Amino acid sequence: MIRSMTAFAAGERATEWGVLSAELRAVNHRFLELGLRLPDELRAFEAPLRERVAARVSRGKLDLVLRLRAPETAAGLHLNDGLVAELARLNLDLTSKFPGLRTSLTELLQYPGVLRGRDADAEAMQREALALLDAVLDDFTAAREREGGKLAAVIAERADAIARIAAEVRTLVPLIRAGQRQKLEARLADLAQPADPGRMEQELVLWLQKLDVDEELDRLDSHLVELRRILRGGKEPVGRRLDFLLQEFNREANTLGSKSVDARTSNAAVELKVLIDQIREQIQNIE
Repeated sequence: MIRSMTAFAAGERATEWGVLSAELRAVNHRFLELGLRLPDELRAFEAPLRERVAARVSRGKLDLVLRLRAPETAAGLHLNDGLVAELARLNLDLTSKFPGLRTSLTELLQYPGVLRGRDADAEAMQREALALLDAVLDDFTAAREREGGKLAAVIAERADAIARIAAEVRTLVPLIRAGQRQKLEARLADLAQPADPGRMEQELVLWLQKLDVDEELDRLDSHLVELRRILRGGKEPVGRRLDFLLQEFNREANTLGSKSVDARTSNAAVELKVLIDQIREQIQNIE
């Protein structure tokens, strides 16, 4: 299955400590690069979160954001008695120096650390975080596969076009060889001194061999077979394999162009390179 490197997925999970949410987005990258943004309560779980992502994703620049939203009701909240006592002591000290100083209950509760949620069980919280991440990764992978299917369809269309051009060149090659032979024989006939027929035939064969593109066309056909096999492949990432295969496509197109002595095969080489570049644009987005 072809998977795109671009995708987005998000999810939420209600826990006893509040609502845990996660967002995962990705863009193209040669390797796997993961950036994490975690609340303080989840920072201790960064390593297992990274491991879980790396087990499911091989390439792409990913951003994973987890948030923990406190319960909307006060049932899960309690005062930090130690901190409140310390703030009360400071209030007494400051009241003597600033008689007009007043602090409202709302301001007190907004002070960092005064209100706390339920004390979290680290193992339980990690399980919840990983369960949420697994669900988000499922959606993320499904989105990548949907987009990958579209990319595979575009690549398959370009592959069919390459196959058509290769077949057209095969039909042209015998005609081009015959035409080149006639041109050379006509030039030799115009020479003042007649050429040795055996030597002329030998030179002609050597010259036509230099123009032979049968091997390049055969290799193009084998590359097309491999490309289609990869597009029908399993779950393994194929982006790097496709990138290497495309280099081989480009090599055959360049050789075909360099051996061309006819405008038709020259145009065919140019069309091949255009199609190969279009496939490369799609491959850059494949995991």
